Amino acid sequence: MNTLETVQNYLEAIYILSLKSSTVRAIDVCNYLDFKRSTVSVALGKLKDEDYLYIEDNLIHLTPKGLKEAKRMYERHELIARIFMDLGVDEETAYHDSCMIEHDLSDKTFKAIKAYYQKRKTIH
Repeated sequence: MNTLETVQNYLEAIYILSLKSSTVRAIDVCNYLDFKRSTVSVALGKLKDEDYLYIEDNLIHLTPKGLKEAKRMYERHELIARIFMDLGVDEETAYHDSCMIEHDLSDKTFKAIKAYYQKRKTIH
């Protein structure tokens, strides 16, 4: 894959799709990410080679490695967007900006932000 961010975006997309439906196909990923079928096919092949997913009967399944990374990115995306919305940012902008930030935060910084946010939410 080109970048870690690309890997993370694909995995998160597959995870989100799997939350909405018990089956995830390549065409679902194409539609969700608004990418061409050929682009997604190449990416899925590389993700498969890197043991992030497997494909069985044309259905995409995340491996434990892929699921772990997908859940990590999904949690970051959701929490950061929630914080932005709590600050008064509209939902569309909050999710867009969250997507840009989620990839660049260190685990240490994200954990600190998460702990701070959770502590503040229980106080108020």
